[in-house]
Amino acid sequence: MPILEVKNLTVRYGNLTVVDNISFSLEQGSWLMIIGPNGAGKSTIAKAITQGVNYTGQVLWEGMDIKQMKPTEIAKRIGVLTQSHLMGYSFTVEEVVRLGRYSYAPSIFSPKDDQDVERVEDALEKTGLIELRNQSVLTLSGGELQRTFLAQIFAQDPLLLLLDEPTNHLDLLYQKQVLSLIQDWIRTTGRSVISVVHDLSLAKIYGTDALLINKGRQVAAGEIEKVLTRENLHTVYAMDVNDWMCSLLSQWQD
Repeated sequence: MPILEVKNLTVRYGNLTVVDNISFSLEQGSWLMIIGPNGAGKSTIAKAITQGVNYTGQVLWEGMDIKQMKPTEIAKRIGVLTQSHLMGYSFTVEEVVRLGRYSYAPSIFSPKDDQDVERVEDALEKTGLIELRNQSVLTLSGGELQRTFLAQIFAQDPLLLLLDEPTNHLDLLYQKQVLSLIQDWIRTTGRSVISVVHDLSLAKIYGTDALLINKGRQVAAGEIEKVLTRENLHTVYAMDVNDWMCSLLSQWQD
């Protein structure tokens, strides 16, 4: 059974349909890329999965309608990493990472247990933040801040990580660091990832599966090589994407 199944997902804002009858599934250990032009409805699908927008259709977690689950139950299963973070308080890196454990606490006044400490330490180590643990997040670079929130997700220890353009504003080095950390997390834990992406090259490098959409409608879903075909991409982008990407990459040949 897939860990996540989306059936006939439709999202409307008044008379405007932004997501129209989308269906796909996600297996354990997979990295699904949601791909399409600006305004295609990619982020709206992500918001629907986390119950951030109203929708018709079904989002099922291991066969259970996610609408019937409590927010803390969803938080134990799904972690979300966005492309930007507004920090108004001078929390330390460790304090931000520790917030990933909130859904496991019986109450807001509950003391930390051994598992909480272990998860936070492991998350700081995986993301290379041990030396920055006591530093204010207000002093961090963009890459360090994104790694801090990735560590928060690792401490949360969800079964599914949902990424909404998490490297969109990062330098190349930080993009590679964040995506490699996520790839290693999948390999070592067997967890799953869904990413909303624009960059087709990154999608092909890291993705195992893809959902290709255009104007809110599904064009193709399945194994990434079968989805990102020359024909499908031409249908969505109205250009020969393969030739364009090859011409760009040819400039870097030695």
